[in-house]
Amino acid sequence: MTEPGVRAADVAAPCPAAATPAMPAEPESGPPSGAAAPGEAVPVRRRPALSPSRASDFRACPLLYRFRAIDRLPEHPTPAQLRGTLVHSVLERLFALPAPERTPAAATALVGPAWVDLVIAWPAISDALFGPLPAATEAAAGPATANPRHGPGEPRPVEAGTVELRSPDPGSTDAGTTGGPANGDGPAGADAAAREDRIGFADWFGSARDLVEAYFALEDPREVTADAVELRVESDLGDGLLLRGFVDRVDALPDGGLRVVDYKTGRSPGEYGEAAAMFQLKFYALTLLHERGVVPGELRLLYLRSGEWLSYSPDRGELERFSHILAALWDAIRAAGRTGDFAPRRGSACRFCAHRAVCPEWGGTPPPYPGWPDVDPDLVTAPPPGDT
Repeated sequence: MTEPGVRAADVAAPCPAAATPAMPAEPESGPPSGAAAPGEAVPVRRRPALSPSRASDFRACPLLYRFRAIDRLPEHPTPAQLRGTLVHSVLERLFALPAPERTPAAATALVGPAWVDLVIAWPAISDALFGPLPAATEAAAGPATANPRHGPGEPRPVEAGTVELRSPDPGSTDAGTTGGPANGDGPAGADAAAREDRIGFADWFGSARDLVEAYFALEDPREVTADAVELRVESDLGDGLLLRGFVDRVDALPDGGLRVVDYKTGRSPGEYGEAAAMFQLKFYALTLLHERGVVPGELRLLYLRSGEWLSYSPDRGELERFSHILAALWDAIRAAGRTGDFAPRRGSACRFCAHRAVCPEWGGTPPPYPGWPDVDPDLVTAPPPGDT
């Protein structure tokens, strides 16, 4: 899931085009409860949960976890994250088509409409990352890629003002990611970040289309029976541990089993990145075990950029042991939450962190700790549409 790790966030309102629209951190507990105006529903804070992205944050830097999950400080999106969001949207739409129609031509034809919907949902994002698009550039890219304010065709409607932005691939060395200590490590990572910052819209849009085309070198979607696409999973493991996340795809296998598939649009990782990505897939496998009582027969990672894929088959005992690892991690998070002691951990990924200005390791001062989000279980309701 998210370039993608698991998930990102809702953007509640358009931002001025003069500034990069901020990306809120992935919501773990929902908006804080408070008094409502007469006749309005009382907002309910969602129960805190653990996602693969936030687990990765805490393991890499506890203070980063706090900034994203508790303070929920805004972050600026990167072209790499936006590309991951677009490619995932295209592949989701591809699997909405009848199997015989899932062809390379059909997939590339979906890139333009998916981009239009993304800009409708987040009007300032195109200008903020790429600047105003010249008419010649939009015409060359095709009418479906034009910014909606210039009058594209008939895009599929989406919920206005809301977009779910992909989190970075765990362990990816792609530009602008902060998913773990290996991200962007060394001069190559810094050079990639600089190049990504300078990319123009036409090149960026073409790179997204290239990734969609590259997907077909890894599998034939006409031969895939998808049980679910962009599946929201949530499982209560007991003792206060709630797992929450989104799975790119769950396939139904011929033997009746399940396969968990995750698309990666960043660069193929090294040993650390592979372990981080498999951590994410085991997380999803554990939620499916609890929700459906079935151990997925295969966990598969598809690296679109490099044309590589990784496959792993877990067993029940391994997933049960993994649940103990998550429980210990959640205990550590809650212990930090009680005291507010989320220690910063300096590392190579700091160079891409959006929060260095408020990090003590870089001479900054964090905002006052808002406290661990207490939730009355009797008040917790199903999340509203679009909430993650």
